[in-house]
Amino acid sequence: MVQASRFKDDPFSSPLLETPPSVAVKWANRVARPSRFSGLRLTPFRIGILLLFFGSFVLIHDSFSKSGSSKFRGAIDMGNRTAVAQAAFQPPESGSYRVPDTIDTFQSYKFRSACNVSSLDLHPPFSPLCKDRASMLTAMSSGGRIGHDAPYMPRGCDMRWFTSEEVCEILGRFDRVVLVGDSMLRHMIGSMNILIRKDLGYGAVTDWNFSLQERKECFCNEQFDTKLCSVQGIYKTADVLAHDPGSVSCANPINVIMEQIVRFPIPQEELDRLKISVTSAGNKLEAIVFGHGLWSNLDLKKSLDWLDKVLETIGSTSTKGWHGLFVTPNAAGKEKPDDWIVTQGNKALMLFEEAIAVEAGKRGIEHLGTWNMSIQSNKYDGVHLDMKGNLVKAMMVMNWLNLIEH
Repeated sequence: MVQASRFKDDPFSSPLLETPPSVAVKWANRVARPSRFSGLRLTPFRIGILLLFFGSFVLIHDSFSKSGSSKFRGAIDMGNRTAVAQAAFQPPESGSYRVPDTIDTFQSYKFRSACNVSSLDLHPPFSPLCKDRASMLTAMSSGGRIGHDAPYMPRGCDMRWFTSEEVCEILGRFDRVVLVGDSMLRHMIGSMNILIRKDLGYGAVTDWNFSLQERKECFCNEQFDTKLCSVQGIYKTADVLAHDPGSVSCANPINVIMEQIVRFPIPQEELDRLKISVTSAGNKLEAIVFGHGLWSNLDLKKSLDWLDKVLETIGSTSTKGWHGLFVTPNAAGKEKPDDWIVTQGNKALMLFEEAIAVEAGKRGIEHLGTWNMSIQSNKYDGVHLDMKGNLVKAMMVMNWLNLIEH
């Protein structure tokens, strides 16, 4: 009876003789029988067959994938549409007009090796080129750098990096270009003189009357040191033509003037000097660049009062055809004294730039912001840019001048 019951309960077992259970080991009465899955046991031979089959499948799949993707290499399938991957910045347009942008235009400048500055370190070209002043000013004001002291790039469309010959030609279109404002504009005219004179070592300063000590202190980047070299800055291209005409690379007449007017109320003698600088009997247009803010502690009302008085003075002269541009201060650096962080820090500078853009527009003056361009650039004292930053700022203004219709 016991044997029949065990056979009936387990159809995979064969009848065995009854064995008395062991009292020493509990499992001694279990019957040894073959596994019901013994036919699926993996052996080395079977593993080899599986690997061979899997490898063949992978090779066939890859061959089909390559043949299909070769027709659409670089394309990304996104549902029911295809997007072609593109570089973040496209190369500049082909043609002779943009060739100078792709080379170091400083390669023939004096002290190029000693100052170790290349124009390609300041701005890498890309396409498209901005087509008008509005798009150019927007692109330059909102551009920036990919890393500290990296080359500057406008946003959305590109600007030109002109050769010295092109700079001379652009300036020659105007009867005069007048800069009215603070030390930041004084550095701008210094940078323009570097471009005009093709001199990175002393182009921004009056090196024709330098002592040996001044030649050491105001060389290359130190030309823009406001403590040691501000007095030696060039305020008029006429002074260069009078004292060192051989250093000017322009074959055509040019006239760039700087009027440093910072205080408000503006002293009468400064207003009288401004009248003389902007008055012209010529038939060419004039361009006037304004710069103000830090001297008023970024007080919007004070700067607007200053601007209105300057505009009133210009309007009282016989000057007729002119275009105006307001350039707001650049970003503050880490060396800026803590006492000025609240009133002249980067938050205050950004708010001032936005407000001036609106108010200048109401007065018919265009605006160029420099905060984005300069936030990751080097600064001497937390306020003023070094030579590279000032050269970029000057070239931004040259692009604005280039797009003024005559």
